[in-house]
Amino acid sequence: MAAFFHKPGRPALSALLACIAVACANATVAAPATGRDQPIDLTAASSDFDYKNNTVVFRKVKITQGDMQVEAEAANATGLNFDNAEWRLDGRVRIRVPDGKLAADNARVNFRENVITRAVVNGSPATFEQRLEDSKQLAQGQAGSIEYDVSRNTVRLHGNAWLTDGQNEIRGNTLIYDIGAQRVVANPDERDPDGVRITINPNELRQSRDKGNGP
Repeated sequence: MAAFFHKPGRPALSALLACIAVACANATVAAPATGRDQPIDLTAASSDFDYKNNTVVFRKVKITQGDMQVEAEAANATGLNFDNAEWRLDGRVRIRVPDGKLAADNARVNFRENVITRAVVNGSPATFEQRLEDSKQLAQGQAGSIEYDVSRNTVRLHGNAWLTDGQNEIRGNTLIYDIGAQRVVANPDERDPDGVRITINPNELRQSRDKGNGP
């Protein structure tokens, strides 16, 4: 199915507690650069810190690291640093990744050693999109759950998954999309008895070629 598409340190605890003390109105928390990792910037409308359970809840939160950005109506963090933490996001979740973006009802975002490593978004449905470099078409996908693996630069769509490159469509229970290579693998382990369904739209392909967007 490869041919379906073309081609810091931790945040200062004292700074965070100071923000909490003033209800974090338009709060900004930044992790200083380590030389290996880019800074992590966090802004929120407010926060609620639970000392007993070592958790913090942010409202209208935005987390940015380099060209990645995570937004949600609410976020619950299982720790006060980004060394090894999981963030649970709820309400209008928007995740911007290199060359693409995801949208969902809720998500889990994992940080390891001050770097965003993984995001799992869920929705009715969760969605993904990317502008293809060669054809300039908009690749779009949706599924019940979408997992973004930062190191592999892939998104895994699972549960009634659907993906299109703007001309053709592919459906299956599991689709794995390589963002950098703009390639998709469907039903990789062949466990889904329903297999894969592909719809080719020759009229749209012909129109694209007439406009000079195709081979």
